[in-house]
Amino acid sequence: MALVRVSVGQEHVAGKGAKGTLYLGDVVDMLPKLVEKYAGTVKTLYLDPPFLTGKKFEMRVHVGEKEWKSGASSLTVTAYQDLADRESYMKMMRVVLTESRKLLRDDGMVFLHIDYRMHAHLRLLMDEIYGEDNLLNELIWMYQSGGRSTRHFSRKHDIILFYRKTKDYDFDISSVGVPRTETRHNHMRRHVDADGRVYRSIKSGGKIYTYYDDEPVPPGDVWDDVSHLQQKDPQRTGYDTQKPLRLLERIILCSAREDELVCDLFAGSGTTLAAAAGLNRRFLGVDRSRVAMNTTRRRLLDAELDVFAPECEGDPDVQAELRHGIAFYEVELTKYDPVFGEMEFAGLDAVDNWSVGYLREGRFIAENHAVRTRRKPALPTVLELPVYEGAAAIRITDVYGRDFYYTFDDVQ
Repeated sequence: MALVRVSVGQEHVAGKGAKGTLYLGDVVDMLPKLVEKYAGTVKTLYLDPPFLTGKKFEMRVHVGEKEWKSGASSLTVTAYQDLADRESYMKMMRVVLTESRKLLRDDGMVFLHIDYRMHAHLRLLMDEIYGEDNLLNELIWMYQSGGRSTRHFSRKHDIILFYRKTKDYDFDISSVGVPRTETRHNHMRRHVDADGRVYRSIKSGGKIYTYYDDEPVPPGDVWDDVSHLQQKDPQRTGYDTQKPLRLLERIILCSAREDELVCDLFAGSGTTLAAAAGLNRRFLGVDRSRVAMNTTRRRLLDAELDVFAPECEGDPDVQAELRHGIAFYEVELTKYDPVFGEMEFAGLDAVDNWSVGYLREGRFIAENHAVRTRRKPALPTVLELPVYEGAAAIRITDVYGRDFYYTFDDVQ
């Protein structure tokens, strides 16, 4: 049974978790449409733009069952290139910061994640766009990963500029308490209450203040308790500049409540969106990289997801069989040859994940999927597809992050 390549503008995955949307495209080009659709709906805006490093950042990709099992990566693809000059960079950031402010609700907040290179420039730009009075914090995220310099003090922190849109912002610091440590007890006296709970007391200004050891305390503006990802951390996706889930969970918990919308316009490996989904917040993400989009989608398998992406270039050699059942079709993927780039991987090793579903009015409705993981490195080549109305179809995503959609030529 022959496959027919089709053009798909949107893919929908009917997951059971939080709802979200992914867009593949350049953020500057995408913003007019996003503002038209989402203006005044975003509660938390997190922006982690390029840092003007002058470097090319990469994604290390596992290819095939053997590499997923061993943890090796034989394929390295470009995630993004941070090569702009300062004038172009600032022009881009002015557009992004100005237009993205329109996405925020009046009670919303923005977190701009940067480092020492553009901190001063972007702080002034944020003051101009949001107003100096709306700066809430310069958050310092400290970490110990990376090497040590002998030519200057080692750079071991990033800066997160935290602004409100208006004075009516909805901030919940009680949701992000951290365990009390001995260093925070200062000269307080130790007591034990009738229930055996330890508490401390201190007298100040004629009043006695008490604090229980087992009650969390709000963090300050220096965050040294969230580690950078280590090389063998199970969170790691292989994407350069990936941020830890705990960092984004803290940001989201204090600034967005359940079912409110969290937005990341430089989504990268999808940590913001994965954190939002895990906390039952709706999410909206944009990135221009196909490997980033695929990495993000892999992390959102349980979410209800809509993906908008332009058609991929290329013409891989794909074969699949569709067998009729009573209530299900059985779809078997039998061949995939990417015919792409300098490296061509043999057979189904080149497939990262694939889905079966239906094509309805140019929209692919995914019903079942197969994906390689560390726990299950072998890619299932047979998927069941419930018999519904529409043209039976498949999506194949290869190790380069390219998506291709096909229908079966004689099945409706």
